[in-house]
Amino acid sequence: KEFLVEISGTTVTITCPLTEGSIAWVFRDKKLTSDERKYVIENHDSSPAIVSCSSSGKKYEMHLHARVCANCEELDALAVTGIIIADLLITFGVLILVYYFSKDRKGRASASAGSRPRGQKMQRPPPVPNPDYEPIRKGQREVYAGLEPRGF
Repeated sequence: KEFLVEISGTTVTITCPLTEGSIAWVFRDKKLTSDERKYVIENHDSSPAIVSCSSSGKKYEMHLHARVCANCEELDALAVTGIIIADLLITFGVLILVYYFSKDRKGRASASAGSRPRGQKMQRPPPVPNPDYEPIRKGQREVYAGLEPRGF
């Protein structure tokens, strides 16, 4: 048998697994005898505590470490699912709009103030060759004479 713990705001309600007789509750060394199976803790401060309930020789004990907050809102699974689905639909809608608006602009040439007027394409001259990487010519073999293939 297990305790049933319900948390709502800063109120913690604990239900004892014992069903018969007068139930003695112990919470932070405070004893309370009652006929109720439920023990309600108002304005719980989220600090850990040991809670026990006993009746006619049977005792159940539990370590309570419930985090509570005063400004929290409780959401059921349906509300969370609805929020996630709405977020995904809005995101996909924005993606589709951006795709269609950017697709139309691909064919147009932009005429911004900083662009040059288009005329005939001028060809660039070939780059100046680097003297360190010039090809070997017929009369220059002595420069590379010291570089012989090595046998491995």
